[in-house]
Amino acid sequence: MTQQPRIVFMGTPEFAVATLQKLIDEHYNVVGVITAPDKPAGRGKKLRKSAVKLFAEQHGLPVLQPANLKSDEFNKQLQALNPDLQIVVAFRMLPEKVWRLPKLGTFNLHASLLPDYRGAAPINWAIINGETQTGVTTFFIDDKIDTGEIILQETVPIAPDDNASSLHDKLMQTGSDLVLKTVDLIAKGNVMTQPQPKIDVPKKAPKLHADNTKINWQDTAENIHNLIRGLSYYPGAWTTIKIQDNDPKKLIIYKSRFKHAKQDEPVGNITAGKKELKIAVKDGYIYPEIVKLQGKKMMDVVSFLNGIRDKKTLKLAL
Repeated sequence: MTQQPRIVFMGTPEFAVATLQKLIDEHYNVVGVITAPDKPAGRGKKLRKSAVKLFAEQHGLPVLQPANLKSDEFNKQLQALNPDLQIVVAFRMLPEKVWRLPKLGTFNLHASLLPDYRGAAPINWAIINGETQTGVTTFFIDDKIDTGEIILQETVPIAPDDNASSLHDKLMQTGSDLVLKTVDLIAKGNVMTQPQPKIDVPKKAPKLHADNTKINWQDTAENIHNLIRGLSYYPGAWTTIKIQDNDPKKLIIYKSRFKHAKQDEPVGNITAGKKELKIAVKDGYIYPEIVKLQGKKMMDVVSFLNGIRDKKTLKLAL
């Protein structure tokens, strides 16, 4: 039987926990975990541990939380763990002296079929762009972001009713299985890699921010619908709305349906009944189903409409 390599695992969010869980459940030799420092969160600004740290502590794994990955102190601590192999899942870019340390290398799990959707938000952008499939990739880390040689890939279909949350969970499970297959290949010395294909214009997955998560009502119904599901349930596609001539408030739409239709209403025109909210776009309508008004809790659209006395006053602040 091949001797199990000494593994150092690097990750922070829930997406990474599934892989670490599977490594532990299958009795791989995880000798240490690297994760982000605790961060202040909530109204009280109490320090919150990352999902990976919480899991690691529950399983008695040594945890390092470097603020600076280039610091001498951290590198001494990492060397003391004596890793043969490092696995990175949803973590920061590593300096060369870190990823070059293990004799078997350092590989990353990325939630797309590279070279497409390099970047911080591959799950979201695949849905936003209307893809019908995506996948997961393991690759050896090099000195650039998400450009290293591919070890393994697996395709995952995107269903019409998938949103970012459901696709996240699918890729999380498929990815954790792919990591185990990758570790086994490396441990047995059977790993073969291939350079990432050259693509003239690869699809990108930039970080999400206020500008690229705002709904553009001049877009098509399908594109708006895909933006909404691609940002659900975090961070959420948003717009601003006026109610009874009050100041505009932020409205996040978490779930919608759409309909193609020829119509002559102005873009952004709202028609509201007791159970349905309809927003006109250039080629049809968007029907929000789950929303969150600024200062309120998330709710279904019926509950939202029940809280508005004069529904005719609803206007988008375009």
